[in-house]
Amino acid sequence: MNRAIFLRLDDAWPDAPIELPTLDALEWGRQLRFCAPAKTVEKFYRDFQLRLAPFTLYGSGDFHYLSGIWLRQFREILVLVSFDNHPDWAITPPKWACGCWINRALELPQVKHVSIWGCGNFECWWPHSVLGNRKAERQGRLEVHPWADHRPIEDRGRAGAILRENWRQRFEEFAAELGGANVYTTIDLDCLRADEAATNWENGNFTVEDVEWALGKLRENARIVGGDVCGAYSTPDYARWTQEFAANWDHPKIPPPSSEQIKSTSRAIERLWPALTH
Repeated sequence: MNRAIFLRLDDAWPDAPIELPTLDALEWGRQLRFCAPAKTVEKFYRDFQLRLAPFTLYGSGDFHYLSGIWLRQFREILVLVSFDNHPDWAITPPKWACGCWINRALELPQVKHVSIWGCGNFECWWPHSVLGNRKAERQGRLEVHPWADHRPIEDRGRAGAILRENWRQRFEEFAAELGGANVYTTIDLDCLRADEAATNWENGNFTVEDVEWALGKLRENARIVGGDVCGAYSTPDYARWTQEFAANWDHPKIPPPSSEQIKSTSRAIERLWPALTH
């Protein structure tokens, strides 16, 4: 079995910035983008489960919910660490969609704990947070660390809230508590600033250097047994009108990236992939 693969679902990486064995799944891309019926997801899993690898590079963040599939290949107890501009913790339907996949991870017996870092959108804050998995947060199985720099002062008291000035200290404290645990790390490139990654979603506040540093801290304190990177921009294409309607309603209206933005995304993956997999 390969240790790492590139799963081609879309045109996010027309010129692969890193050399990896490639699995062609373009025929699945339109069916899976943004959301898919459970039976479609399970058929995809049956077709690819024997060809999966511990580390996966794939396309747009519209496919991020497939991380819930990649996690199935592991049997050891895991801590899931996610770097993402969105918490992806919605308890609303559909079951398989890019905004709710954290709940699919929490359903797996091998996933002991989930920690999400770098959320910058509105979903972590009242009143929108009522649609998130607050139950798992209260139980201590899920922790969410949203940016609070541009929030009202009172929001900085939210559990897990981070600021540019203190997030590294908070992350070091988190990493130190891992105590050698097995970690699966997923990176959605929309956690990066807009000048460092072109994505289909709103961009976050991390720099590439920030995420490199955080991966180093994880390696110092835990064992990264697997991970994935997604989030590069690709041209939206859908198989079902309901899927396209839901995606268009949920997505921000972002123009296609410039050639320079695409180059920045390639430079980001050239740095983050080795930091994740080596």
